[in-house]
Amino acid sequence: MPTIDVIIELSHDACLAHYEGRVGQVHARSLDGRRVLFPAEALRRVVTRDGVHGAFRLTFSAAGRFESIRPLP
Repeated sequence: MPTIDVIIELSHDACLAHYEGRVGQVHARSLDGRRVLFPAEALRRVVTRDGVHGAFRLTFSAAGRFESIRPLP
């Protein structure tokens, strides 16, 4: 499975917009400088009261569809 590591810095309010469906996609920057788009619903797995902050590993299918997100240590 292809993976990409990204930095996500979203405030609580920004996460709320994603959660409520007002924003459908998350725009992030990978650690190697690429722009990455993935479904906003993925944030539900990693959001806290303060939003989403830190480095995460995104996993995609061979066809390029989002599969999972997990925090990096």
